[in-house]
Amino acid sequence: MSRLLIIGCGGVAQVAIHKCCQNSDVFTEICIASKTKSKCDNLKAELEGKTKTVITTAEIDAMDVEKTVELINSYKPDAVLNVALPYQDLAIMDACLKANVHYIDTANYEPEDTEEPEWKKAYEERCKEKGFSALFDYSYQWAYADKFEKAGLTALLGTGFDPGVTSVFAAYAKKHYFDRIDTIDILDCNGGDHGYPFATNFNPEINLREVSAPGSYLENGKWVEIPAMSIKREYNFKEVGQKDMYLLHHEELEALGRNMPEVKRIRFFMTFGQSYLTHMNCLENVGMLSTTPINYEGKEIVPIQFLKALLPDPASLGPRTKGKTNIGCIFTGIKDGKEKSIYIYNICDHEECYKEVGSQAVSYTTGVPAMIGSMLVLNGLWRKPGVFTTDEFDPDPYMEALNKWGLPWQVEENPVLVP
Repeated sequence: MSRLLIIGCGGVAQVAIHKCCQNSDVFTEICIASKTKSKCDNLKAELEGKTKTVITTAEIDAMDVEKTVELINSYKPDAVLNVALPYQDLAIMDACLKANVHYIDTANYEPEDTEEPEWKKAYEERCKEKGFSALFDYSYQWAYADKFEKAGLTALLGTGFDPGVTSVFAAYAKKHYFDRIDTIDILDCNGGDHGYPFATNFNPEINLREVSAPGSYLENGKWVEIPAMSIKREYNFKEVGQKDMYLLHHEELEALGRNMPEVKRIRFFMTFGQSYLTHMNCLENVGMLSTTPINYEGKEIVPIQFLKALLPDPASLGPRTKGKTNIGCIFTGIKDGKEKSIYIYNICDHEECYKEVGSQAVSYTTGVPAMIGSMLVLNGLWRKPGVFTTDEFDPDPYMEALNKWGLPWQVEENPVLVP
């Protein structure tokens, strides 16, 4: 019997909440909290009568640490699942420490305002020290490790699909398939079609900043940075087909590089169509991807947040989206003195996801692992004091849960490798 406070009520959060309600033996009570309480109330009304989970709702500004502490102390959850925006991560972690409760999220911290002087100074120092210039990295959350350890609390970072499941795949491959892993290529293919000229499958503030940033990968423990979208490969994905994919920087590269230093090269690729890239390049060229506030007719606005308001809500794409995703990791290495390669992956159908929880597959593949990570922290299988990513625990219970809760995985021996 567990009580979970869920902060956020967007597309990913709604999937996680549906899955918690399916798993009511573990999640006996949940509180859904968001700045827009009406969204929480609507979801509660939709789910009540279909689940044994007791649902309550609350209004919260997650950037207000003291108010979040008040909510935690009032509701008394066993853990907090943060499925809000990444720039709210640190505030929610602060609140969890003050209220003495475990913390779980799906994406690492990045700032709302990239021109804020204190953050920018630390960012520029990190760029020089580490050699990659992505706006997001784990250093801010890893800096909380001592605080969580001393408090006897667990902070589980990045339990979405990538990061999250892909890192568990790496831990599973290391445990069961290899004596030594030499390379990891993470492939994220979305073969879905939502019918809009341009839309993002998850939060535009995250998606567009991620895609438009310089790409980078790890080779022999060093970061190699490249211009955005400058490395392109083609790959034939099972049940999706031949797709163009591009090398991006992604947060699990940093965690895997730290926790599996023996791996010689780690890369991340994501598929994009030409129409998406053309729209994104145009928006970037006119400044719409900027996070720097501007004054417009006496009102301060952030361009990318204004763009987010114009674009379709990712949570609304479910009924329109057809096709499948194929996301996984290609590993090469040595087993019993012989070279070996495998592809561990999941295929997810957009239309099937919509039938089950009213969501498209991109939100589904993130929301299901958010529930699984929360479950493993709550039941104690993934609980130890400190701050951790998903590759730092025993992968077996997570992999079993993926099969049970809607993201079955497959292993292909001797896959086509990415050059």
